[in-house]
Amino acid sequence: MSIPAVAAISAGISPVTATSYVQPSTGAGAVAGAGSASATGFASALSSVDQLQQMQSTTDSLAVKAVTGSLTDVHDYTVAASESKLAIELTAAVRNKAIDAFTEIMRMQA
Repeated sequence: MSIPAVAAISAGISPVTATSYVQPSTGAGAVAGAGSASATGFASALSSVDQLQQMQSTTDSLAVKAVTGSLTDVHDYTVAASESKLAIELTAAVRNKAIDAFTEIMRMQA
């Protein structure tokens, strides 16, 4: 009896890259360029939240199908629920780290 290999699970969250963050810069031109770079970083963060919300709604619809008996494969719901839970936990952890970093920066003396 052979056991099939486990496929990679995609949480629906795009990987973090160095280009998705605003790099600190110095000089007079830094203020002018920071607004557009910050706007794209914030927009990409919002798209990640949209993907998380879409994942959660898919899980909810599969849960309803499972309860009503119209879901043919219960494993679909189980996998979707696990992916959704993992994505929410990851989002909460990143948020908590961002808040901790912000708090630490605010404690620094000038």
